[in-house]
Amino acid sequence: MLEGWFLWLMLAWIVIMIVLLSIGGFFMFRKFLKRLPKEDGKSELDWQDYYIEQTRHLWNEEEKELLEELVSPVPELFRDVAKAKIAGKIGELALKEKAGAIDRDLIVRGYIMATPKKDHKFLVKRLKEKNIDHSSYQELFK
Repeated sequence: MLEGWFLWLMLAWIVIMIVLLSIGGFFMFRKFLKRLPKEDGKSELDWQDYYIEQTRHLWNEEEKELLEELVSPVPELFRDVAKAKIAGKIGELALKEKAGAIDRDLIVRGYIMATPKKDHKFLVKRLKEKNIDHSSYQELFK
């Protein structure tokens, strides 16, 4: 029969493993849901990839650097995923508006629309550092 510190060690290990597997399962399930096709036959990630491919030629180096700077606070492990999601939203906006090139306005609007509200504080701070007026985007921040 298990007794003493070894019993507590085993119970702690079981709890830790259940928590870690639950967290991993949550993120895997979210990714699975994004890969499921919608009514039109394409998933969220398929559309994201489509918008990025269709607008790849519209990006200039300056805009790529701005996007890179905006996603810099995201942990490196998730940075590529965040950048792809934001670039997909920017591409969607560019195609809807039939833009000739990706500009700063599209990047800021796409960033606001593609990110959660908690990330908007960093964006406002970064826009102030770059002397970019963010008052025209107040409607999107709500």
